[in-house]
Amino acid sequence: MTVSPLIWTLTIALIVALLAYDFFFHVRKAHVPTLKEAAIWSAAYVGIAILFGLAVLIFGGGTMGGEYFAGYLTEKALSVDNLFVFLIIMASFRVPREDQQKVLLFGIIFALISRTGFIFLGAALINNFAWVFYFFGLILLLTAGNMIKPESEESHSADNVMIRIARKVFKTTDYYDGDKLFTVENGKKVMTPMLVVMVAIGGTDILFALDSVPAIYGLTQNVFIVFTATAFSLLGLRQLYFLIDGMLDRLIYLSYGLAAILAFIGVKLVLHALHENTVPFINEGQPVPVVEISTGLSLTVIIGLLLITIFASLYSQAGKAQTAVSRARRHAENYLDPDYTHDRAERERIYQALLKDEKLIETMELKYRNKVKDIEKFRQRRREAHRVHDEHASR
Repeated sequence: MTVSPLIWTLTIALIVALLAYDFFFHVRKAHVPTLKEAAIWSAAYVGIAILFGLAVLIFGGGTMGGEYFAGYLTEKALSVDNLFVFLIIMASFRVPREDQQKVLLFGIIFALISRTGFIFLGAALINNFAWVFYFFGLILLLTAGNMIKPESEESHSADNVMIRIARKVFKTTDYYDGDKLFTVENGKKVMTPMLVVMVAIGGTDILFALDSVPAIYGLTQNVFIVFTATAFSLLGLRQLYFLIDGMLDRLIYLSYGLAAILAFIGVKLVLHALHENTVPFINEGQPVPVVEISTGLSLTVIIGLLLITIFASLYSQAGKAQTAVSRARRHAENYLDPDYTHDRAERERIYQALLKDEKLIETMELKYRNKVKDIEKFRQRRREAHRVHDEHASR
């Protein structure tokens, strides 16, 4: 189906309008979103994405609609995995909680711009070089292999090339001035760490696009579907960050589920490349008669793998202990960090979350708790958080 310029214009206008609304009505004034606010707006953005998909299904047909939903689910799952890295970047740069929204919105806008560039580059390559499907398939298979490697506590490291360059090139103040990018120090205009954080987030988004764009091109070659599925998966990511912040550690098998999805799409791409083959040293440059994976099967496999991943993560006893301790450790560290937030209500919320995590941990079998890495170090930080809280309460 050919999409008219009018539909393209209206779609882009809708996306820009949603981003503008997000900035002026939510992000412009620095604050920590409540769980209710994050939940309502996360649901709203998912609802908008579903309604758009239904419109594609009605006006574009079953195949086009199926491609959109398969692409949206895949990109959304990859976006959730990206939140792990965003979380570590925020912690690495000690971004105040109430200012994190602005950083995340910038990251979403930068991701949209950079991935749009990758999308049209990918379309140009696909239209001119059929062998690019082999290349995309190889990228996804290698990415899937990297995802299933044994992970350490620091596996989702924020110390990538972009961040190291940002730290060296940009000289900033040692403190934040609200959400300002520049401030005045000793009579001179200087940058704040906020700008470096945004550069780090933006640079990381470029790295994410290297597996994100090939993944969705493995499901559809319709540029309109690729663009809209990617865009709607990114919209609402800011609200989702605050909604599932405490649940990210709970999805311990997410990397395995995503690895399986990317490997499946990688195989699908290679099969498609063989079906369209023009490479001289493969079957003398002639198409290879292979089975191609349908859109319906792709959507079924993606949904099935995501459901298995979620349920396996939620019901694993070892996973429950590991994620509860990881979450409690983060709450203790955040509470002990005086620069984490200046919002008293948010600090109290963090402490209450720590207490809730501790009660949950106590209900778990000791053998699972003792297997958690650096458990004694965590217990020490937990005691320190209680001591600091008691001191503040006695004043």
